[in-house]
Amino acid sequence: PCGAEGWAQDAVPPGAAFVAAAASYRGPGNNDTRSNKALPILLWWSGSLFPHFPGDTERIDCPRGSCLVTRSRRAARHRRTKALIFYGTDFRAYEAPLPRLSHQTWALFHEESPMNNYLLSHPPGIQLFNYTATFRRESDYPLTLQWLPGVGYLRRPAVPLPEKDAWRRRGYAPVLYMQSHCDVPSDRDRYVRELMKYIQVDSYGKCLHNRELPSERLRDTSTATTEDSEFMTFIARYKFHLALENAVCDDYMTEKLWRPMHLGAVPVYRGSPAVRDWMPNNLSIILIDDFDSPHELAKYLDFLDKNGEEYMKYLEYKNLGGIKNQFLLESLAKREWGVNDMTLPNYLNGFECFICDRENTRVKEEQEHKKSHGKIPAPRPHIAQFKHMGCPMPTPGFGSIGDVPGGDSWKEMWLQDYWQSLDQGEALTAMIHRNESHQGRFWDYMHEIFLKRMRQH
Repeated sequence: PCGAEGWAQDAVPPGAAFVAAAASYRGPGNNDTRSNKALPILLWWSGSLFPHFPGDTERIDCPRGSCLVTRSRRAARHRRTKALIFYGTDFRAYEAPLPRLSHQTWALFHEESPMNNYLLSHPPGIQLFNYTATFRRESDYPLTLQWLPGVGYLRRPAVPLPEKDAWRRRGYAPVLYMQSHCDVPSDRDRYVRELMKYIQVDSYGKCLHNRELPSERLRDTSTATTEDSEFMTFIARYKFHLALENAVCDDYMTEKLWRPMHLGAVPVYRGSPAVRDWMPNNLSIILIDDFDSPHELAKYLDFLDKNGEEYMKYLEYKNLGGIKNQFLLESLAKREWGVNDMTLPNYLNGFECFICDRENTRVKEEQEHKKSHGKIPAPRPHIAQFKHMGCPMPTPGFGSIGDVPGGDSWKEMWLQDYWQSLDQGEALTAMIHRNESHQGRFWDYMHEIFLKRMRQH
């Protein structure tokens, strides 16, 4: 059996199951005249998450050629199925389709946090894939600025400083914290708890909650996630927003960073160590890791709170010509997909076409290799690199690992998850190399790796 529905190899004539299902149209992208039954097939293995085409199967017309894209796992062992596309959060080593077929590439789409799947942060995990679309700029199809709609989003005027000062006189804190996802790999609450000893922080979410939002409507979590105007007006009055990502990794930057910048509050940030590369100018965020301790950070925030002229320097990027970073401007101008922009493809469709074009090229190169009887070399497989994800081991939000007591939930959950993920990547890699076809043997391989580690230690 193969795939969820057990479609054996060549159980139906090539393409027969797909021709009826796929709309036969050609977009403006190419002059590919092949019929649907001659096209390479791309299979979304995580199909239930992506209802971005109307049926189970769709023809896509990309710059270099066309493909059929399907979410029907019956296609898993079809000889024309050239690529399997996996959604990173949904990818589990113990559920991977086996045996891995030599004529198929694996593609990874993972725009989410490294905490969703630490398997992908280890070389054995990421190297299972041939193509990647991740938040890292080094990935094949980078999704780095997925939370930034455009330059205009950064230029929205800030609440005037006198209004922010009036807000402070009404008893509101200089610093806002709003987080309801507690106990995450970055261990942000441990840091914020320490910071709260030295400066007033208004915390409205479930984590470190110390203040109520003024109305039931604002307390509704959907209000916050949809950027409701009343909610945005409320949080824009704060001078500083604590913007701590749920995990630390180069280029992993979310709305926690971009939303305060949009509103004209200064982000007090911990997340991507390379965040400065993407900032509109040299003075637009405050980096937690630039300070020796939460106490030192609190002193600096207090200084800015009391010195309006110094504080306003952090908002100069909102002025005409204030965005100086050419790398940021060029990256936004170059990206081919849009955020909430109906005139551009979304990144799901963009990545599909990226794979479609590469698979059409690979098919052509393989045909030329066969025709030449080996004179033209076979195409070399493209393998994803560690730097396509490569996120570091979680570390405590405050203090050293030795300071964290035994039995601490963060320590037990995230460090264990990180190292277990490495074992899982090694187990699946070994299964593929041995041409295993039975998923149930995964735990035998895990046990083998566990025993090997025990012997080494």
